[in-house]
Amino acid sequence: MKNSAMSLERRYKNVGWLFVWPAAILIFLLNFYPMLQAFLLSLQSGISNNLHFSGLHNYVRLFKDKNFLQAVKNVFIYFIIQVPIMLFLALILAVILNDKKLPFRGFFRTLVFLPSVTSLVASALIFKSFFAIDGLMNTIMMNLSLISEPKNWLASPGWARAIIIMTMTWRWTGYNTIFFLAGLQNIDSQIYEAALIDGSSPAQTFFKITLPLLRPVILLTAIMSTNGTLQLFDEVRNITGGGPGNSTLTISQYIYNLSFAGNPQFGYAAAVSYTILIMVAILTFIQMQIGDKK
Repeated sequence: MKNSAMSLERRYKNVGWLFVWPAAILIFLLNFYPMLQAFLLSLQSGISNNLHFSGLHNYVRLFKDKNFLQAVKNVFIYFIIQVPIMLFLALILAVILNDKKLPFRGFFRTLVFLPSVTSLVASALIFKSFFAIDGLMNTIMMNLSLISEPKNWLASPGWARAIIIMTMTWRWTGYNTIFFLAGLQNIDSQIYEAALIDGSSPAQTFFKITLPLLRPVILLTAIMSTNGTLQLFDEVRNITGGGPGNSTLTISQYIYNLSFAGNPQFGYAAAVSYTILIMVAILTFIQMQIGDKK
């Protein structure tokens, strides 16, 4: 009887593997195999098809490449400024939209989420036209007599970065709000009732109950936002093209330029792409150490 039960359990496991293997093979072919090929490519130097093995030359070259170092600097500026602002706004909106007394909650939730389903290219072009020389921003400011002549916002490195940060915040805040909203709805309402009976103020309830219980969701959104910011491409490509003077250039934009603009340097582009993987892994590890005490 025992042997029969073991045989049945083994049969179940074998059937389970039949379901797992097709997905595992696809993941390997579509993800891990290209990653391995990209790493091998990063060890080669040359232009287009004229590649030769050069070891770690491309990785050494990174530390001397001013364009790459500028791209890394820009990406971390976006990361340090935009991600905290976006997650803070998303959390505040989630708390407001989770209030059962709020009228038309469904309508407002849809309204907040709508920007995240807008095409990346479309949202970028909206902000680009908004801050164009003949755009709405200059029109409003001139009508209010705040400026005497149209300002070329995208020609200023500081304003160009700010516009990209605003575009990203507008596009992704609603997306993260949904995660926070789901996390809030999973918190037992009896916990808040007990806190209210004990005389807890709204601020105490938020910082002592809501935030600690939302820690896994905060960690998840922080990791996803970090990953997305380090791979930022569409907004920069469509709003500034990396300018003015590489002041908004991102790592992904630089990889695109190396691969498709001028003489393709696929080996070096692959090495640059692996720096994103390394940075994401390091920042994710740090965030998990800080955010997950378990």
